[in-house]
Amino acid sequence: MTFTFDVQRKTRGFLKQYLETLSLKELNTIPEGYNNSILWNIGHIIVTQQLLVYKLSGLPMLVNESQISKYMKGTKPEADATQEEVNNLNKLLFTTVEQTKNDYQNGIFIDFNEYVLSTTGNTLTKVEEAINFNLFHEGIHLGYIMALKKALK
Repeated sequence: MTFTFDVQRKTRGFLKQYLETLSLKELNTIPEGYNNSILWNIGHIIVTQQLLVYKLSGLPMLVNESQISKYMKGTKPEADATQEEVNNLNKLLFTTVEQTKNDYQNGIFIDFNEYVLSTTGNTLTKVEEAINFNLFHEGIHLGYIMALKKALK
């Protein structure tokens, strides 16, 4: 799992660059033909990782209910995010990955509730599958973020 966590940290590094180099307006903009913003996609990545890994394991998540309801699958931005929200997501990018790595190494993921993925139809049966699938999910959204950035010009 060392490789998996390393790839996730590197992917999150790309996301951090967007949060730190784009303006608040650019992060919140939903270009014509798109359903959401760069910021929404980053929040969605963080929330989804927590849902797949922690919630399906029956463990407390590192995100709150407000963040879940704002960024979970099937939502879209209802209002522009504030700089405070951007700063919080920036922090969560890495704290969630590091906590997951530590928790995995400490063996806290014991139970897991099977879950059928809507994107691929596969069934997650254990936490390792959820952690590995999450890389695929983050890659999809990183590509979407790249398209959104291009559409901002």
